[in-house]
Amino acid sequence: MARHIELNPVTHLTVGTVGEPGQRTFFVQGSRGSQTISLVIEKEQARMLASSFESLLAELNAKYPQSAQEAPIWTDMRLKEPVQPLFRVGNMGLGYNEDSDQVVLVAYELVEEGEEPNVVSYWATRAQVQALVQHANEVVRAGRPICGNCGRPIDPDGHFCPHRNGHAA
Repeated sequence: MARHIELNPVTHLTVGTVGEPGQRTFFVQGSRGSQTISLVIEKEQARMLASSFESLLAELNAKYPQSAQEAPIWTDMRLKEPVQPLFRVGNMGLGYNEDSDQVVLVAYELVEEGEEPNVVSYWATRAQVQALVQHANEVVRAGRPICGNCGRPIDPDGHFCPHRNGHAA
């Protein structure tokens, strides 16, 4: 039977990686008190999560302006050890609760067709989400450099670029 875990509110919400560039595993991780839930995500999911949160925050700030502008928060955005993933994420969704002025990230487990996915909901403040957007963008950019000719990642030992007629970049 599938489980639904709600961390409401989170005291820690981050995106991070384990491993070397080119071999990194991406995680979304949230904590509430002593409970920490880590989920495996893809790099593209991390990029889209930051972009989607950014769009949602802009929409919320236009539709529901905050009376007092929340000061940016500084928080330790590193993954909390040990990183033990509960599951690999298949889909994610975002939401907003006007009464509590909280944003929610709902992550669904990647499962075979017909199976019920486990679900984790991370409830956060707008300030926490803003910090996550900035950090997630930095984490995604911290990977391997991108070839200016073909757009593929360059490994530490070089890269075969099809646009350079077989010459290594």
